[in-house]
Amino acid sequence: MLSDGEQALRVYADYDLLVLDVMLPGLSGVEVCRRIRAKSPVPIVMLTARGGEVDRVLGLEAGADDYVPKPFSMPELVSRVNAIIRRRTLDRQALGSPTREAGSVKIDLIDQSVLVGGRLIDVTPSEFRLLAVLASEPGRVYTRRELSQRLWRDARRGERGWDVHVKNLRRKIELDPSRPRLLVTVQGVGYMLRP
Repeated sequence: MLSDGEQALRVYADYDLLVLDVMLPGLSGVEVCRRIRAKSPVPIVMLTARGGEVDRVLGLEAGADDYVPKPFSMPELVSRVNAIIRRRTLDRQALGSPTREAGSVKIDLIDQSVLVGGRLIDVTPSEFRLLAVLASEPGRVYTRRELSQRLWRDARRGERGWDVHVKNLRRKIELDPSRPRLLVTVQGVGYMLRP
């Protein structure tokens, strides 16, 4: 059991599921949920004495998987947690192989985690989506327009924005970002993740 929201933000990656009280000391549970959800798909159940519809909507919109108003029984909470874990297991089975690999890069589509040479890399949601697309066909060159269409559903939205994401990713996954060996630029065409 953690004592406050700041502590939850520091250690959430160590857990398979989080149960957050809305009324945490320091940062609210809703804000903690929002910040964790921006980085991780870890399941989150919110607990609160506030049972109003607006409060439930705020918790769910912040990224919670479920919202349990107080008072609640322990068997109900355990059942809700088990239901979330069961859904994640079914999602994994439906996807078949939930991982993509290219060279030393391994991407887990369920956990939304990235390993490079066995080392966990902290990536943003946009960086994760970019790597997942590139790793779907290692060795294939994707144009900026293709990436915008696939990831933003809009070929006109900031094609040059991918340059920033690629630069940031290289700092995280390459041994020498100035001489990339994993995430390479094909001049005049686009980007490729080497197999």
